[in-house]
Amino acid sequence: MQVILLERVAKLGQMGEVVDVKSGFARNYLLPQGKALSASEANIARFEADKAQLEANNLETRKEAEKMAESLDGQKFIVIRQASDSGALYGSVTTRDVADAATEGGFTVDRKQVVMPGPIKYLGLHTITVTLHPEVEVTITLNIARSPEEAELQASGKTIQEAAAEEEQAADFEIAELFDDIGSAAADDDDLAETVEEVLPEDDEE
Repeated sequence: MQVILLERVAKLGQMGEVVDVKSGFARNYLLPQGKALSASEANIARFEADKAQLEANNLETRKEAEKMAESLDGQKFIVIRQASDSGALYGSVTTRDVADAATEGGFTVDRKQVVMPGPIKYLGLHTITVTLHPEVEVTITLNIARSPEEAELQASGKTIQEAAAEEEQAADFEIAELFDDIGSAAADDDDLAETVEEVLPEDDEE
């Protein structure tokens, strides 16, 4: 199916271009989203008549998007979720969750602007693309953790597995130290007993 693009569409073309797309993609996405019109003679003529206004509108919205991009690009947002010790989430994080996290952080982001290959199913740091305008994209980082403390650890570059391994190592070290202390205490008792025997006189033989 041929359509005429009313704005830039990634991997398809620029505003005003006539492109071939699958009918389902056109009917389910491009046409209802107002991103394109079927490339009939009437619609092409309509586009040419409205082209100047469309370009002016596009420029205005792009400027607004670029202004927002300056503050949003590179931002980090924390999302707290329950998960197993292996890091697998009980559920998943979707485009809506990303948009909500950004909105809570003071940015107006719609879930349709969030670009993800699929739901996130594991704890950790995830880089996500946000399309503020067909010509303006930014990346943000989602820090998905089970607690604010865990999020802080992940932000420092540690995975939950590494943190758990460090805790286990520290626990093993404390246990080893405890046994060393017990051994030292036992040795001290032996030394003390020997000293007492040396100092105290032996009982007289009857």
